[in-house]
Amino acid sequence: MAKGKKYSDAARRFDRNATHESDDALALMGQLATAKFDESVDAVFKLGVDPRKADQMVRGTVALPAGTGGAVRVIVFAQGDAADEARAAGADMVGAEDLAEQVQGGMLDFDIAIATPDMMPVVGKLGRVLGPRGLMPNPKTGTVTADVTKAVTEFKGGRVEYRTDRYGNVALSIGKASFSAEDLQSNYNAVVEELERVRPASAKGRYFRKVSISTTMGPSVRINGPS
Repeated sequence: MAKGKKYSDAARRFDRNATHESDDALALMGQLATAKFDESVDAVFKLGVDPRKADQMVRGTVALPAGTGGAVRVIVFAQGDAADEARAAGADMVGAEDLAEQVQGGMLDFDIAIATPDMMPVVGKLGRVLGPRGLMPNPKTGTVTADVTKAVTEFKGGRVEYRTDRYGNVALSIGKASFSAEDLQSNYNAVVEELERVRPASAKGRYFRKVSISTTMGPSVRINGPS
C-alpha cells in the first residue's frame, strides 16, 4: 500500500534500518507526527512467549505516570451502593441488566468495562460481544472488583490494560505526540517495568524480541529494547 508524502517525509528524518535508544526514539515522536490531530504514540513489544500456553499468556494493567493524554470512557456494571459509588467516581455509564441490554444491542462507545463480582452472571452473557474486542471484565486486569471507586479513578487517570495477541505482541498507547519526551519516557519505562514484572517463568531465551514505537499516522521506529 502506497504511503502519503507526509509519511515519506517523516520516514526520511531518521535511519529506519537502525535500532535506537528509547530516549532518542521518543524524542522523535513530536517531529514524526504530521496529522492535524494530536496523534497517539503507540508501542509494540514482541515478547518471547507462546500465548497458546496458559502459563505464558501475559496480561494485566499498568499505570502510566504521565497519563494517556485522552479521555477514557468507562462503563460500570453495578447496582445499589456500588452503582452510586461508580457514578460519584466519574463513570460514564452505570447500570445492571439495563446496561447489558444496551451493550447487547450494539452500544460499544466505551474503552473500559468494569463489573462488580455479583454482576458477572449478567456480564458473562456478553462474552461474544465484549470478548473479541478485549472489553470483557476480568479479575486479572482489575476490572472485576468490589472497589469500583478505585477502579474507575485509576482507569480514568491513566491505568491501561495490556495483553499478548496470538503472535506474542503487546501493543498499547503510551501517550500523545504532544507529550514531552520526558513524559513519554516515563510512561515507556513504566510499561517495560510492568512487562518485566510479569515475565512468565516458563518463557525461555530473549524476552523482549523486538520493540518499536510510532505515532498514529507516522513510521515505526525500532528501539533497542531490554534483554
